[in-house]
Amino acid sequence: MIRAQPRQTRTRWALSFADLCLLLLAFFALLHANQATRDKALAGIGSYFGAFETPLQVDLAAVDLFEPGEALLSARGHAALLEAAAPLVRTGKIVRIQSIGIDSGEHRFDAWDLAAARLGAVARTLVAAGIPQAKLRIAGLAEQPDASAPGRQTIRITELPTGAE
Repeated sequence: MIRAQPRQTRTRWALSFADLCLLLLAFFALLHANQATRDKALAGIGSYFGAFETPLQVDLAAVDLFEPGEALLSARGHAALLEAAAPLVRTGKIVRIQSIGIDSGEHRFDAWDLAAARLGAVARTLVAAGIPQAKLRIAGLAEQPDASAPGRQTIRITELPTGAE
């Protein structure tokens, strides 16, 4: 036998549920309105507890940057490097450039000389783009070549976190 609840108990339950719904709605509206400050607050909390920002990293295929078998930047490669350098100029942090893998040198260079000369060309372009030479580090060849593109050279440009060198 089901006994009916008194009317007053049902009303209290509905009122409590409506209050909860309104509180949730207000919370989400406030959260949405403060999205920009929320991101800043979360970044501040992360840095307080020792979290590191993810460093900016750009991988560029040397085939797209340079003339075949040469350390001369193509027009398209020069534009790509300037585009990649733009956010790095604004941060003022240390920038490391690195060669991953090697291309076969066909004309004037062997593979090692070609990789080193290309890193030099990238460094000169980044300095011309506005990155101070004192903030630039050339790391040379990476120990592990990129498995996704064997026999190809990749130029990696990485922003180092503050305090890391």
